[in-house]
Amino acid sequence: MTQRILIVEDDETTGSYIARGLDEAGFGVERARDGRDGLFMASDAAIDAVILDRMLPGIDGLAVLAALRAAGIATPVLLLSALGTPDDRLTGLEAGADDYLAKPFLFGELLARLKLLLRRGQPVAGPVTTLAFADLEMDLLSRKVRRGGRAIALQPREFRLLEYMLRHPEQVITRTILLEGVWDYHFDPGTNVIDVHIGRLRRKLEEGGEPPLLHTVRGAGYRLGLA
Repeated sequence: MTQRILIVEDDETTGSYIARGLDEAGFGVERARDGRDGLFMASDAAIDAVILDRMLPGIDGLAVLAALRAAGIATPVLLLSALGTPDDRLTGLEAGADDYLAKPFLFGELLARLKLLLRRGQPVAGPVTTLAFADLEMDLLSRKVRRGGRAIALQPREFRLLEYMLRHPEQVITRTILLEGVWDYHFDPGTNVIDVHIGRLRRKLEEGGEPPLLHTVRGAGYRLGLA
């Protein structure tokens, strides 16, 4: 079942950016643009998590949060704010937020924090030094890549791109996530930089006649998989 995320954000640019990224990541997205609507919509039991701006028209984010907790609604809340001092963070957490993220932020970090909130209580994987999928192996310490025993020489950006895909096998990775996670872009540059690097990486992985591992998912993104 698709998890539903409520975004309570009055800034249209920020709200639309988050909504697009979450939609690409497979979430159902609801929008509220002021505190009153946010409080009403967050009371819906079908909402799985709330991304709540702290400074909102009508009712501010802290008041919305306090009202939710006073009503016994325990839906996970990720509080967003341009106020990022330790005292601001403490105030937000004490008001009942499950996490606090200061603006400006990386969408990739927001998504990671949101997923952690949604799977609270589950163990988090520890650090690894090697990654593998099918006959493809990557040593993160020596930065060597092999497929079926064949060494593959990669440029730094290609290595980073492949590492990201290896950490998320059989998952559709969207352009938004790759731009932030691999290129450190916090906006869409409007170029085909991802397609170019995916094409180069695909050719290197298959130059020994091996079957494809990198697949383009039309209208969605890219996937590392067997078919």
